[in-house]
Amino acid sequence: MNMMSEREASNRIEILIDQINHYNDLYYQQDISEISDHQFDMLLEELTQLEKDYPQFKLDYSPTQRVGGTVTKNFATVTHKYPMLSLGNTYSIDELKEFDGRVKKLLGHQNYRYFCELKFDGVALSITFQNGILIQAVTRGDGWRGDDITANARTIKTLPLKIHQPDLPELFEVRGEVFMPNQVFRQLNIDREAAGESPLANPRNTASGTLKMQDSQVVAQRKLDCYVYSLMEENQSYTTHSQSISALEKWGFNVSKTYGMCSNIEEVMDYIDRWEMLRLDLPLVTDGIVIKVDSFTDQQKLGFTAKSPRWAIAYKYKSENQQTVLRNISYHVGRTGAITPVANLEPVLLAGTTVKRASLHNANEIERLGLRIGDTVFIEKGGEIIPKITAIDLQKREADSKPVSFITECPECGTALQRQEGEAIHYCPNLKECPPQIKGRIQHFIQRSTMDIDSLGGRTIELLFNEGLLKTPADLFRLTYEDIFNLDGFKDLSTRNLLEGVENSKNASFERVLFALGIRYVGRTVAEKLAAYFKNIDNLATATLEELVEAPEIGDRIANSIQLFFQDPDNRQLVSQLKEAGLAFEVKQEAVNLVNAHLSGKSFVVSGVFESFGREEIKDTIKQYGGKVLSGISGNLDYLLAGDKMGPAKLKKAESLGVTIISEQDFISMIKSNGSNL
Repeated sequence: MNMMSEREASNRIEILIDQINHYNDLYYQQDISEISDHQFDMLLEELTQLEKDYPQFKLDYSPTQRVGGTVTKNFATVTHKYPMLSLGNTYSIDELKEFDGRVKKLLGHQNYRYFCELKFDGVALSITFQNGILIQAVTRGDGWRGDDITANARTIKTLPLKIHQPDLPELFEVRGEVFMPNQVFRQLNIDREAAGESPLANPRNTASGTLKMQDSQVVAQRKLDCYVYSLMEENQSYTTHSQSISALEKWGFNVSKTYGMCSNIEEVMDYIDRWEMLRLDLPLVTDGIVIKVDSFTDQQKLGFTAKSPRWAIAYKYKSENQQTVLRNISYHVGRTGAITPVANLEPVLLAGTTVKRASLHNANEIERLGLRIGDTVFIEKGGEIIPKITAIDLQKREADSKPVSFITECPECGTALQRQEGEAIHYCPNLKECPPQIKGRIQHFIQRSTMDIDSLGGRTIELLFNEGLLKTPADLFRLTYEDIFNLDGFKDLSTRNLLEGVENSKNASFERVLFALGIRYVGRTVAEKLAAYFKNIDNLATATLEELVEAPEIGDRIANSIQLFFQDPDNRQLVSQLKEAGLAFEVKQEAVNLVNAHLSGKSFVVSGVFESFGREEIKDTIKQYGGKVLSGISGNLDYLLAGDKMGPAKLKKAESLGVTIISEQDFISMIKSNGSNL
């Protein structure tokens, strides 16, 4: 491989960073695509490779930071330079008028204006920039101290990592609201349910939990966004809040275009009325309006109470709710056997849509509400997105009604339900014979994010199942032309399309096949981690519990589920049949650009956390120097590369087998040497 000089590499890295950040800004702030996705990916790939070859030139504001990779075990506590105080809230127009009266009285004049903005239901974040570079991002915490989640914040693509603008303050802070867009949240729950996991409650809590994840690569996959709403600096460069917002827009920050200037409280009320319904079309949940006095001089004069500023207030919209009647409760069986109760309601108009059903989650929720069939219930749409029952109008309850008792048998196959200790969900344990579970596993197997057989839908699965032709995913690859053509509604073209879709699915990658198997708790992201770590299905199937939890983001719950899956003879047979059908059960080995062959013929197992490398980065480095990376320890292994917090079981096994254990510094010395000390 032809290597650049260090000066050439440094210059090229800087050029690529500026180019990619420029295209990112155009795309996310101005909705302009100057180059194709492929061209953009090629630039990013070139930058990634250069940073691997010349890690000394890797910069914190590089766009490669947006894909994550940093693992943070503990988040440092940071004291806010400017306290992040909460706002006073009101649901009353009269109280809003009283607020305006206090402002007028304290200022002693009427020449003030209000800046109004939507109140987003997200996670408040303080982001500090020095010389135009993002250097720190801290959660609100208790308002005085928060957690340093800088590595995770860098994955938010609408948040600039470096600002190219003249006359920037040397040091400044922006406040923003991090959120998970509604569509991203819905897809995340679809993926979780496909992995046999319970759905997440709402986008706000999910965004908060995501920001505190240890692996920033997982955070990047969650596609968080951020609206910036405030600029803080030591020496104010602007005289009004609206001027500072214009500056943030000019500097490339993502500012919601929903704000407005109001000359008096009457215009504020018009703004509130205008956005009460319009806000429902936004990509995130909003729960009110923030009203701020625009002039910084007026803000200083108004000052603060002990808890909040006197120059701002939040008007909260009341959650729209309606009354309707609970007709009955139906129970749905998922592919993992999870039983989900659903409230069937008298149709009612709520927040612009007709609502007929509401989620009840589990038996605990039914008991908490104290539901009875025929009850008049209040339903609302809030942060949950999906309508929910919030209360019961007890005055309208029928005298002879009885409390709802959760079912004890599967509504589909009659098997007695089980409820594991510590879990809220009831399960049907008849996973091999219960029809919805069988069909659900096949539905999961063919979906877009797994095998992507779009020519096969739910109706066709139902027909094939009823004909006795389809009971496991492996049966898909045994279907004949006659099997399909004889189904109701199928003709020559649709038959051939289905068979072609099944055949094309054999091109799916190992991680997609692994996700498609439907192992409980193994969602799309976990499948990617497992495939990258274990490389093939045999390594995964034979891994011990200790070896499984060594993989990134794999805890005891997932590890136990994987072991239970492969202990089942039917599951092992399924994998064997899918192998015979030609599906991919190992990671395709990509060509490695060798730096040199210092590590040729040597094998390594990598374990723990490292200072100078990410886990995948150090594995790639081993390969670039000719070495081989293994997933498990055996007597034939040459080296155990031990990082911080390595599992004790792996260390003990290596010592018992006489495997040489080396540190990160030992490894760095190896690749810098001529190989004579190996």
